[in-house]
Amino acid sequence: MLRVLIFSDIHNDAKALEKLMDIDADYYFAAGDLVSWARGLDKMGEILRRRAGRVYVLPGNHESVDDIAALCDRFGFVSFHGATLEANGVRIAGLGYSSPTPFDTPGEYSEEELALRLEQFTPLKPQVLICHAPPLNTALDRVREGLHAGSRAVREYIELHQPRYFFCGHIHEAEGVVIQMGATRAQNVGKRGYLLELD
Repeated sequence: MLRVLIFSDIHNDAKALEKLMDIDADYYFAAGDLVSWARGLDKMGEILRRRAGRVYVLPGNHESVDDIAALCDRFGFVSFHGATLEANGVRIAGLGYSSPTPFDTPGEYSEEELALRLEQFTPLKPQVLICHAPPLNTALDRVREGLHAGSRAVREYIELHQPRYFFCGHIHEAEGVVIQMGATRAQNVGKRGYLLELD
């Protein structure tokens, strides 16, 4: 049994992160926005440290690739932006950053850039895809009635390639929401996180 804990959008909430680190898993994936505006990463790193060696971190829109790479270097985590991992025969892929926001945060890509970076995973056929950004115009990116803030590129990738599982964050209002996108079970994990158990 492979146990993978995926969570997102901690935004400096030390208590929430400590609670997640109490959960026993083989791998821990932080899917972006450990902090707000890249401030306080070391404090989050200290909490994650007890699971070091099994912690994989993506930059959200509140962190840059360099912020996360430096955090991982300091604490012995793995920077998982644009990377893949094979665990017990399961291929996991991860991509951080969001599509453009009105807030000009440090970790934003154009839809074209997101599409290009996701396309690199295609030959590997990942069964689990973890992104910071949710798919556009779904229950996973719904801020409120009539307002969606996800990524078109992420949605198109899922629809075309149908990974078995997809996990995201970014839109706090959609935390915990699960939908089916064809063959893909897709979930906005939020800071409560989700423990994926695979035989």
